[in-house]
Amino acid sequence: MLLDELALTFIPDLGSRGVAHLVDLYGNAEVVYAQPEYKLLLCAELRKDIAERVVRKTGYAEAERELQYCEQNGINITPACDDDYPTFLREIPDRPHIIYSHGDIKALQSQHILSVVGTRRISSYGESVCAHLIPELAEMFPDLVVVSGLAFGVDAAAHRAALAAGVRTVAVVANKLPDITPAQHRNLAKDIVEHGGAIITELSSHTKQNGAYYIPRNRIIAGVADGLLVVESPANGGSLSTAHAADSYSRSIMAVPGRINDSRSEGTNHLIKTNVAQLVTSAWDIANTLGWKVAGAMSEKVHYAPREVNEKERSLLAVLADNSDGLTLDCIAEKTGLPVSELSAMLLNMELSGLVRQIPGRRYVIC
Repeated sequence: MLLDELALTFIPDLGSRGVAHLVDLYGNAEVVYAQPEYKLLLCAELRKDIAERVVRKTGYAEAERELQYCEQNGINITPACDDDYPTFLREIPDRPHIIYSHGDIKALQSQHILSVVGTRRISSYGESVCAHLIPELAEMFPDLVVVSGLAFGVDAAAHRAALAAGVRTVAVVANKLPDITPAQHRNLAKDIVEHGGAIITELSSHTKQNGAYYIPRNRIIAGVADGLLVVESPANGGSLSTAHAADSYSRSIMAVPGRINDSRSEGTNHLIKTNVAQLVTSAWDIANTLGWKVAGAMSEKVHYAPREVNEKERSLLAVLADNSDGLTLDCIAEKTGLPVSELSAMLLNMELSGLVRQIPGRRYVIC
């Protein structure tokens, strides 16, 4: 029952990972609440105080109030055991057990989902990147869904570019619904919902807003999509926490390079330099990085300038040919005997030539 699923999220000190652990173990919240205390201690390895709260059915009063609040405000509730729960998000170990939403959460069942994040101090360059890449990608994949955080800057630019391109977009917010933060983006949020997208959050009406939920929110942005694109980020930008989360979930991370003297690109350039992110400059780069296949006449537009393959590149391709699941940079270095610094440059050059591509887990495969 939905009430059981909601109640589980209101047990003090259990947290997202704890709820996910129990549901993975027992299947759903109703079964969790049916367990005797000794099983929760021995099998689920819960702390005694938390096990006691489960046995006492702690959380039901709050869950009943939450159900009433959501009904009054037209908020949809989707637990992780529901078929409409976002497919990719279900894979992560600290997934939110409940998603609250306005709009159509089924948008996150698409086969082509891209999260886009970046600085709030977006430049004209960042604006043009979003306005160029997203429509180009939407032309290739009409079921594209763009996910971002509804903040100022890159987030808003990504949402607006998706709407302009006629594809759905989903905003993951760090506040309870039906509130919209920032308030200046209420009309944008309305457009997102009216055009088949959704506004989603893990935060219930009981949440006390204190600015502490942006970093936890970022893991949802990272986990809900095939890959993450970073467009302009300073050295310590919040986008880097999203990239860190995406990396831990083995999502493909991509970054658009920026000027070396622009503080708004220090973070993105660092992600590229340290091989955390794949350098992308076109929608084709994004599609290739994510392994998205383009069907029909559109695929004929792909073009790489032919060139000779040198001896070192041939040996590298031979190693990759024997490992269809791909190899990390360190594994390639070990098998080829080439230094990592040289391999990094080689692989970048080979990617730009269409010989290899990077897949989730920072592994390389032959195109």
